[in-house]
Amino acid sequence: MSDLSRERRIGTRYPLNLPVRVEWDDETVGRHVLVEGETQNVGPDSALVHLRQLPQVGSRVRLAVIEQKGPRFEALAEVLRLERDPAQPLAALRLLSSEKEWRTLIAKWMEQQRQRSAEEETD
Repeated sequence: MSDLSRERRIGTRYPLNLPVRVEWDDETVGRHVLVEGETQNVGPDSALVHLRQLPQVGSRVRLAVIEQKGPRFEALAEVLRLERDPAQPLAALRLLSSEKEWRTLIAKWMEQQRQRSAEEETD
């Protein structure tokens, strides 16, 4: 059974693909790690992200939603669980800071996604 199959999340999840950067200090190898990826879904205080390299469960990471101009949102997060599928490695992150800003941005991103979908339907 995968770590993600044990359902422990609370709240609504939104399918939202956002470019992210996750960074942490890897104590096991003694170096700073910076990995870019994409969210699979987001919740009121969480994100499930695809990353090429995964941090350890329980570790603290810096999550940033990025744009071409630089970070759009940054917060401290804790790694709750991992899915170590080589084809699609995932990390479930729970925000430890900036939760109110995160919820506001999720609403904005979801509205932008709805508008894009509506525009595509009319094309």
